[in-house]
Amino acid sequence: MDRAQLPLNALRAFEAAARHLNFTRAALELCVSQGAVSHQVAQLERRLGVTLFRRLPRGLALTDEGQALVPVLADAFDRVGATLDRYAGGRLQEVLTLGVVGAFAGGWLLPRLEAFNRDHPHIDLRVMTNNNRVDLAGEGLDLAIRYGDGAWHGTHAEAVLPAPLTPVCAPAVAARLGGPAALIGERLLRSYRADEWPRWFEAAGAPCPPLRGPVFDNSVVMAAAAASGLGVALVPAALFSRELAAERLVRPFETEIALGGYWLTRLHSRAETVAMTAFRDWIRAEIAADQR
Repeated sequence: MDRAQLPLNALRAFEAAARHLNFTRAALELCVSQGAVSHQVAQLERRLGVTLFRRLPRGLALTDEGQALVPVLADAFDRVGATLDRYAGGRLQEVLTLGVVGAFAGGWLLPRLEAFNRDHPHIDLRVMTNNNRVDLAGEGLDLAIRYGDGAWHGTHAEAVLPAPLTPVCAPAVAARLGGPAALIGERLLRSYRADEWPRWFEAAGAPCPPLRGPVFDNSVVMAAAAASGLGVALVPAALFSRELAAERLVRPFETEIALGGYWLTRLHSRAETVAMTAFRDWIRAEIAADQR
């Protein structure tokens, strides 16, 4: 069949009739007469050389050939509709699907998303959070922000934010801390990475006490617990500049340890789109502004 001569009206009439199993209801949906729908379906059947419906006394039943055609058409019309919905202001919106480790999403990205949307109204950003376990291809991600050393197989990684860890706590807790050794008497909030506090105490030149504090899988939640007075958290201070500036959190000590950073990653096999480039340039500029 010549694709340039596809009977699109007949295909639309058939798809509507197949959903309703009734020519009259299909006609109401399409704002045409019942006779027009029946004629279009008959035309399509002649074109294909098959019978798509069995005409029953009360409605229609799909033949095997009709059953095979329905999902193909439904998917095609849905995709066309979704693409048309992406046009705004006379310009196509480009979808950008971003995977983000939860701590970065809550601590850095979310407060700035309104600025990104304002500056890039034609990018339809989809944010998928994770706990740093990312499958770019399997999850259909264009980009992913993840924590680590930048060494991920088959992945292009660009460092975007250094993230040394440092203790933070509520001001009332900090007031009673005379030095790192004083942490022995405090509740130490922990992540699932068991080596962080021991390495911090080593850098601070103090013995590491037994670690019995609560364990968190998200630095944002852990920092919120510290701000409430629950204990002292070891977190990337770069994610909590607003809380530190407002003195909801304070840094009782300057000692910090660098165990990793945040990286913007994409598959080597994934060509960079206009939206991907725009997001990369935006996050670079935002982080540079923060550091200034």
